[in-house]
Amino acid sequence: AAGSRGASGQEQGPEPGRPLEPSLLRFLVCPLSKRPLRYEESTNELINEELGIAYPIIDGIPNMIPEAARTTRKRPPAEGSERP
Repeated sequence: AAGSRGASGQEQGPEPGRPLEPSLLRFLVCPLSKRPLRYEESTNELINEELGIAYPIIDGIPNMIPEAARTTRKRPPAEGSERP
C-alpha cells in the first residue's frame, strides 16, 4: 500500500536545484558591487558579470554571502594586471 496515495498531501524534501522566484530578481543586487545580478537557469546561480562571481541558490534561496560565491573567470580582468 506504500506509495498508493502519492504526493497529494505530501511536500517533497529540500531540492538543491529549485529555481529562484523570478519576482525576486529585480530586488536582488550583489552585496559587493551593489549591481543587479543575472539569473543563470542552467547552473541555478546568480551571476555578477562585472566581478566574475556566481552566488548559489539553495532550495530556492540565494546564498549571497561573498565567501559562498564561486569564481566564474579563469583569469583576473586586464585592468588588474600583476606587472606594470
